[in-house]
Order: sequence, then structure tokens, then C-alpha cells
Amino acid sequence: MDRVLDVTRDGAELRLELAGDWTLSRGLASTDAVAREIGEAPPRRLFFDARGVANWDSTLVSFAYAVATLAGERGVDLDLSGLPAGVQKLLAIAQAVPRRPLTRPAVDDALTARIGRDALRAAETAADAFGFLGETVLAFVALLRGRADLRRADLLSSLEATGVSALGIVALVNFLIGAVLAFVGAVQLQQFGAAIYVASLVGIGVARELGPIMTGIVMTGRTGASFAAVLGTMTVNEEVDALVTMGLRPVEFLVLPRVLATAVMLPALVAYADVLGMLGGLFVGVSMLHLGTAEYLNQTQEALALRHVWIGLAKGVAFGIVVALTGCYYGIRCGRSAAAVGLATTKAVVMGIVLVVVVDAAATLFLYELGL
Repeated sequence: MDRVLDVTRDGAELRLELAGDWTLSRGLASTDAVAREIGEAPPRRLFFDARGVANWDSTLVSFAYAVATLAGERGVDLDLSGLPAGVQKLLAIAQAVPRRPLTRPAVDDALTARIGRDALRAAETAADAFGFLGETVLAFVALLRGRADLRRADLLSSLEATGVSALGIVALVNFLIGAVLAFVGAVQLQQFGAAIYVASLVGIGVARELGPIMTGIVMTGRTGASFAAVLGTMTVNEEVDALVTMGLRPVEFLVLPRVLATAVMLPALVAYADVLGMLGGLFVGVSMLHLGTAEYLNQTQEALALRHVWIGLAKGVAFGIVVALTGCYYGIRCGRSAAAVGLATTKAVVMGIVLVVVVDAAATLFLYELGL
């Protein structure tokens, strides 16, 4: 049955006669005819006559609501008694809460405002990070006193994940770094007939700076990201909350073994990286500079003092702590969604690399002031 809308005026009254099927299958009803009648000469009263309506759904409710809105805007009295009872109830619910225009919150796009917001967020993150560092220190003290919730199996698993599993990538990166350093040094030193000093350059540069920092960066992208992803997933799955419910301290149970393992294994990886980096320099010195193997090794031994090796190993310990703490912090502080895990992993890698470089720069300046 077709939908019928008959608009008739009787003096100061406007009558809307509805008939037929007022359903979505007939499409949405237009209020143009009603709007024209009200706009030309607003009536005093408007009422509905829906006795001829056979079937109706939300289409009739939407039409009646639109008419009621038009009548309210022009001050026309509205009589809804002619509508079906169900329509009247739905209209009462729709009109119970007045419509509020959607307004976009004011955003101050001034440069100073953005800088201020970023500074406040950075201060909050720094304060939270120092609190996390304090919890880790307290967990280490509890470990020394034999009261930490740390399982030996977790520590051994972390040692394997941060040590043996990383040998391949550490070897490749540092061998190539040693080779590149030797090649760059040779380009300059050959001009002065001092190609043999490439061995000194590679030995000291790799042992003191490049070995530790490249290993720290590699471990940030590998181990730090892994820590953030694992702990972030545990946070999303509410496993961390379950540990707290069972009376276990997450920092001691989850963070401490990873920090200890990385602090122990990264210096060992640095020593391994030093050897591979020097082998890369040896490869370039012998194959491209035509230096003798014994001559190259003797020059390396003469130039490489033991303090350079110890400085590199000490940096490895510091970088290991930084990498593990950064990854664990962003993992524990992860949000409650899958996207938050990816974001936490990204932040852990970026911040870990930045902190490794900052710690290396600070250590270099400090050692320079000490004359080391």
C-alpha cells in the first residue's frame, strides 16, 4: 500500500492526514510540504490524523519528530494524539533530552601552547620513569637480602635470550663496522705513508667506542624491543594484574631477571664485538692495504692499552642496564590494546637508542675530564 500524506488547512489549524505504509521500504518521508505551509503562514495548531496508517516503523517516528521540530521553531502548538501510541512514546523519549549542537573543543595551536603540553607530558613521563627506576633499585636490594620474587629459570632464560641468541647479529654488525673504520682510516693515512696505524685506529676505536655503542644499539632493537613486546602483551592480557593479585611484585618477578641478564651478557657481547671488529679491520688491512698479519697484530697490541678494553666493558654494563630498563618500563606501562603493544615497542627502541647515545656521550666527556 502506497504512503499518503495529505496536508490541509482549516483556518488557524493545519491537519496532516497519514495513510498507507510508513516503512523504510517506501523510503524516507519528506517534510517539504509541511515546511511550506508553516513557512508561508504559521498556523496556530497542528495535529495528526493517522487512522489510515496500515504499517509503520522508524520512518513514521522520524517524520513526526521532524514535523515537531519545525512546529517548535515557529511556535506552533502541536497535537500528537492522532498518532499511534507507540509513535507517541518514542517521540516522548526522543524529546526528553534536548539536542545539543556538537562543538569541537577549543584547541590552542600556538607554538608556545604545544611546547607547554609536550613539556608537561615529558615531565610526567620522567617522574614516572624515576619511580620505576626506584622500584627496580629496591628490587635489587631485596635480591641482595635474599627476599626477591625471582626465579632462577627466568634468569637463565633471559641470559640465553640476551646472550647466545644475539651472537650472529652482533658478529655481523661489528665485523663490518671494523672493516668500514679501517677503510675510512686507510684513505687518509695512506696519504702520509702511515697505513700501519690503521691497526691502532681500529683497535682503540672499536674497543673503546664503536664496539660498545654498536652492540648497545643492536641490543636495543633486538632485546629491548622484545622485552617491551613481551611485557606489553602480558599487561594487555592482564597477566601482570594477576601477579599482583597473587601477591607477587611484578618488578621483582619480571623486570629484575631481565635487567640482571642484560647487564651481565652485554659486556660479554662487547668483548666478542671487539674481537670481531678488529678482525674486520685486519681483513681490510691485509687484503686492501697489503699489510702483514703479524705486523698488523703487533701494532694493535702496542696501541691497545688495557684501560681502553675496561672502559668499553664498563660502558657495556651501563648500556645493558639502560636497554633492559627502557624495554621493561614501556612494556609494564603499556596500554590495554594490541595497538598499545606496538606503540610501546616503538617507544622502547627509540628511547633506548637515544639513551645509549646520551650515556656514551656523558661517559666520554667524564673520562676526558679524568684524562682517561
